[in-house]
Amino acid sequence: MTRVLVLGGGPDAERPVSLTSARSVAQALSSTYTVIERTIDRLSLSELRSIESDVVFPVLHGQYGEGGPLQDLLEVDGRPYVGCGPRAARACMDKMGCKLQASRLGIRTAPAFVFDPRDDHAPIDPPVVLKPTHDGSSVGLHVCRDRADWEHAVEQAREDLSANPHRSYMVEQYIEGRELTVALLAREGSLRALPIVEIAPAGGVYDYEAKYQRSDTVYTTDPALPAGVRERVCAEALTLARALGVRDLARVDFLLDREGSHWLLEINTMPGFTPTSLVPKAAAAEGLPFAALCSQLVGCAMSRSHQKA
Repeated sequence: MTRVLVLGGGPDAERPVSLTSARSVAQALSSTYTVIERTIDRLSLSELRSIESDVVFPVLHGQYGEGGPLQDLLEVDGRPYVGCGPRAARACMDKMGCKLQASRLGIRTAPAFVFDPRDDHAPIDPPVVLKPTHDGSSVGLHVCRDRADWEHAVEQAREDLSANPHRSYMVEQYIEGRELTVALLAREGSLRALPIVEIAPAGGVYDYEAKYQRSDTVYTTDPALPAGVRERVCAEALTLARALGVRDLARVDFLLDREGSHWLLEINTMPGFTPTSLVPKAAAAEGLPFAALCSQLVGCAMSRSHQKA
């Protein structure tokens, strides 16, 4: 039986989310594969090589596990693994870089600027979003609707910088609208778009609390949308993912404003992975249960190993 090493944890703020996702993936795979679970902070090559397996399923979120360092290690190790390679992982984790790439591809994205919280002057007037440039799960995200919100967000960011001096921030124009997410999944060697999921948080902002600590967010699979929006959003998600070198899976988030225009928010290459997370919701809407989704991703990694051989 194929041995799958499921990695969870990591040193980043998303560690609790990763642990939940990794446990869910391990349980889903356990009836089909021999599953080895490991909770890690950072992993050395010798530690990785001491764990015997045929394929690795890294279910880590954040800069270390999703943004390139872990992928570098997995490449040196040589075992097939689920998810992006190092270059694509780094490119997708860089929110400002993704926005620039999207603009070059003709994909609309809100104006944004790199920002140093030690300078409290907003480069654009509220409403704005202040957030880290390289974190996921909406960690450190602040929606600032007025000057008081802005001053509070900057103070919070300064406190964060004292503990995380290498973190960088960006300011983005806030756009009111409907939040849509497009899950991408590899099938027969190429990425394809799954049904769109609309996210309607009770508080109006899909932040860390709305994602993981509240139960009143409403999710609608395959929502009613203005003519042509579904096709354009899915096409742009695929265009961006392919340009960035994404493989296996991704989630691409958009906003649909009141005038019917859609705006790219960001791309995520290892989104939350429990049966009720967004990518599994989209897969289920297309008749792919969670266990089958996880197995399909293991198959993607294994097929690359066979191609190399």
